[in-house]
Amino acid sequence: MKFVVVGLGSMGKRRIRNLMALGYRELAGFDVRQDRRAEAEAKYQINTFAEFDEAMEQFRPDVLIVSTGPSEHMHYANEALRLRIPCFIEASVVDGEMIEDLHHKSIEANVVIVPSCTMKYAPGVKIVKELVTKGVIGKSLNINYQHGQYLPDWHPWESVKDFYVGQRDTGGAREILPFELTWINDIFGLPIPLSCLNIKVSDIDADIDDVYHCLLAYPEGLIANITIEVVSRPEMTREFRLLGTTGTIVYSDMDYSVKYKTVGDKDWTRVGFDEGTKEPGYIKPEEPYIEEMADFMLAVKSNDRSLFPNSLLADSQVLRTLCDLENLGVPGQ
Repeated sequence: MKFVVVGLGSMGKRRIRNLMALGYRELAGFDVRQDRRAEAEAKYQINTFAEFDEAMEQFRPDVLIVSTGPSEHMHYANEALRLRIPCFIEASVVDGEMIEDLHHKSIEANVVIVPSCTMKYAPGVKIVKELVTKGVIGKSLNINYQHGQYLPDWHPWESVKDFYVGQRDTGGAREILPFELTWINDIFGLPIPLSCLNIKVSDIDADIDDVYHCLLAYPEGLIANITIEVVSRPEMTREFRLLGTTGTIVYSDMDYSVKYKTVGDKDWTRVGFDEGTKEPGYIKPEEPYIEEMADFMLAVKSNDRSLFPNSLLADSQVLRTLCDLENLGVPGQ
């Protein structure tokens, strides 16, 4: 099969590696930036194009991988629909109504188009989901979750202002929130937004809210207090604590473990997971992204979108929650 990766920034290059790890070799890239095209050609020995139409006409891909900034996702996904080419897009933070519309159109056209949900493949998340599903700590009652990383550390080789996470509509914290809600909702259901404080507290040189404090009500009485931020230094923060009627689950990426303790237990039970393979310059390991791409390709080859654990409709619902939270919120000055 032949692939064109649209956007050759850090995620586009990661997707090239994902496909190569799965044994695919007929790859090409498209990016308007010459430096990114040159880097992809040198690193991965692929052909690249400066024009999208040229890439489509000359390379004639079977599959499109869209790894641009969020504001361009729908443009290229709709091009894939027009060309009847299966398409994978990175997680979005804008255009919720367009995403829902594309969901219905892609079903009608019988074209597999799905959005990323990489955190569902994170080993710690999979362990948490298994423990909750098995009822290890009884009924879930309360979540406290904080996740973040200092924004300038995301791409230290470029100014935040030159990166979409430094723009208000696609700001880093605003982008991470739906990314995280995707896996939390998968485990606990669709939430009702209760309140939100989105504010800027740092001196990061960008017009964005760098902290989101959110309160949500999940089904069956579960309350979630979620903090998403882009100010954690010197390293990423990911700390998740779930209280249940008979115990507690704690998930931390800092020590690569999920641990739980129930009533009557003397000690915590610790379930460790491997750090994974990290490409130089990248903080997150490659394995979850490879596993995600493998499931996408299974859905493509079977022409069955249900084989992939996320949908455009679910993505649009998450973005609706994001907007509802902001409408409830107390925006920072």
